[in-house]
Amino acid sequence: MEITLSEFVAWVIVGALAGTAAGYLVKRKRQGFGRWSNLGLGLVGALIGGLLLNVLEFFLGRKLTLGEVTIGLQDLAAAFAGSLLFLAGLWTYRWRRRKPAQE
Repeated sequence: MEITLSEFVAWVIVGALAGTAAGYLVKRKRQGFGRWSNLGLGLVGALIGGLLLNVLEFFLGRKLTLGEVTIGLQDLAAAFAGSLLFLAGLWTYRWRRRKPAQE
């Protein structure tokens, strides 16, 4: 499968939007985790959410066509949900690895 430049740009935009929204929701700060961390979080979230929606065969409806690339509400929602799932997994992992306090 070959990815075109326009698909890559659309994927980066969706990842940045979803990562920023998830970072804002979690950190309660306008900048979230920071530009690059938000982008990375959104891209990982897009992968997780996209896989999850494909497995569940879930479709939310309309899509916006930008030339040869199609972006939909489903893509944004999947990336946002995947970002939150990824953050929840990280939080759980770090919480379990925390050493008990010594008294």
